[in-house]
Amino acid sequence: MSHTYCSSLYHCVFSTKERRRIIAPEIQPRLWAYMGGIAREHDSKALAIGGMGDHVHLLLSLPSSLSIATAMREIKGGSSRWMHQDCGLPGFEWQEGYGAFSIGPSQVEATVAYIAAQEVHHRKRDFQAEFIAILKKHRIEYDSRYIWG
Repeated sequence: MSHTYCSSLYHCVFSTKERRRIIAPEIQPRLWAYMGGIAREHDSKALAIGGMGDHVHLLLSLPSSLSIATAMREIKGGSSRWMHQDCGLPGFEWQEGYGAFSIGPSQVEATVAYIAAQEVHHRKRDFQAEFIAILKKHRIEYDSRYIWG
């Protein structure tokens, strides 16, 4: 077969270090756009990006040549540098880890809507409750003693 065909869709979630609410609402659209640019630089597509002052959600479509670990390293590292240099936030950091949840093509529309509705969604529950719910939905076992460390 002369071509490689791959559908790698990931709903990625990560927070700021210590879940600090440091991403101001006026910075968010620029940060989301910058993260989308990093994805494009690595031949990925950011189908949706959104979040709140303490976390971000991305829906990424990755090429077969790019691992989710590499995509997260590039997006988190590049956006952190941008926050330091362009936004004047030298203390900005993302949490060490991330959540990456594979989805199928039939879930794209619902995931895009979910990411777009973050502000409304977080009127009812905080990031920690949201993240635990996503882990449970994807049947991922976790130890609550270590999840926020």
